[in-house]
Amino acid sequence: MIIQLLFVLAAIIVGARLGGMGLGVMGGVGIAVLVFVFGLEPTTPPIDVMLMIAAVISAAASMQAAGGLDYLVKLAEKLLRKNPSQVTILSPLVTYAFTFVAGTGHVAYSVLPVIAEVARETKIRPERPLGIAVIASQQAITASPISAATVALLGLLTGFDITLFDILKVTIPATLVGVLVGAFFSRKVGKELEDDPEYQRRVKEGMIVENNQKYNEIRSSARAKWSVILFLISTALIVVFGSIPSIRPSFNGTPVDMPAIIEILMLSTAAIILLVSKTNGIAPTQGSVFIAGMQAVIAIFGIAWMGDTFIHGNIETLTGSIEGFVRQMPWLFGLALFVMSILLYSQAATVRAIVPLGIALGMSPMMLIALFPAVNGYFFIPNYPTIVAAINFDRTGTTGIGKWILNHSFMMPGMVATIVAILTGLALIHIY
Repeated sequence: MIIQLLFVLAAIIVGARLGGMGLGVMGGVGIAVLVFVFGLEPTTPPIDVMLMIAAVISAAASMQAAGGLDYLVKLAEKLLRKNPSQVTILSPLVTYAFTFVAGTGHVAYSVLPVIAEVARETKIRPERPLGIAVIASQQAITASPISAATVALLGLLTGFDITLFDILKVTIPATLVGVLVGAFFSRKVGKELEDDPEYQRRVKEGMIVENNQKYNEIRSSARAKWSVILFLISTALIVVFGSIPSIRPSFNGTPVDMPAIIEILMLSTAAIILLVSKTNGIAPTQGSVFIAGMQAVIAIFGIAWMGDTFIHGNIETLTGSIEGFVRQMPWLFGLALFVMSILLYSQAATVRAIVPLGIALGMSPMMLIALFPAVNGYFFIPNYPTIVAAINFDRTGTTGIGKWILNHSFMMPGMVATIVAILTGLALIHIY
């Protein structure tokens, strides 16, 4: 089993280095080794999760193509410019809201340059709002009702009579509290902008010039607004259907399951957005949301399939060796989720690969929900795209990677937000 695990970890590490769809296809290599070399029986690929993500991404990408995301960015820019002194508190709330609505943290790209410029103009160290804003875009994944990670967790917990509302009533307040505490701690990070040596050097060398660029001009405001409204209505319907099973269509006394509901609503929403906004059907496939989403689908395909096959083939050994530790110290399972998310660079892939083990160990589904924010650990190594983008958008040079690599601008807010979110989640499940 240990040799099999080494091959699994090697596939994950190589896939993460390749980036993009590399994680998924290296998962395929891992499955090949497990099946053809070690003789494990392959499990069923996570088809429902993949189809749900594809449907959600189709709708979100259609909203982006219709100008909906640009419209939301303009609203965010107005909010930040009206309250520039509070940019460190407001910025993470903006990126959190964007991710919550779209189901993917990659939508933060469009608002990061606005955050950087508002902070610079106000003489606030841009590292402060940018660091926690990126972390907030990650934390919101575990609170969004349509994110790939939440959909994956819901699919795994449906056998425990857990509804979407049961997950959201813990993760939304938990991650929001974590983000706000992280923002509070971020307010005093580093020297003041005017006193920062790197900023002073760049000003002296003429590297800092006024930027009069206007972000995200919207071609058709009406179409953009309608795309956002339609997407929000669909998201709200998913929450309602997921929280109240009795209102779903029933056949032979059994309500339609949530994967089918999500797929139907999101595919229909994508079609309506394209029709109402008169958007070409090719346009959504060329946007950043679609590209990032399809990479997530392939990652889950390979990694989750490999993880399921490994766990299923060694379930007795795994449960027998660690069951006692996990039952006595459930937080150890949260640590496992955190470490695997660093390796996998995907909350959804981490959920599909590791949560089945927690279920096999007999962990409470509510405990698994409380530990869910632990999958947001991929800020730990500072090479995730949104992190790299934030560093590049900060023209003052205050946001960056330290001499020792791990002492970067996102470590403190990331650790604070994740730990506080988990502790808040643990408190909430006891209250509920």
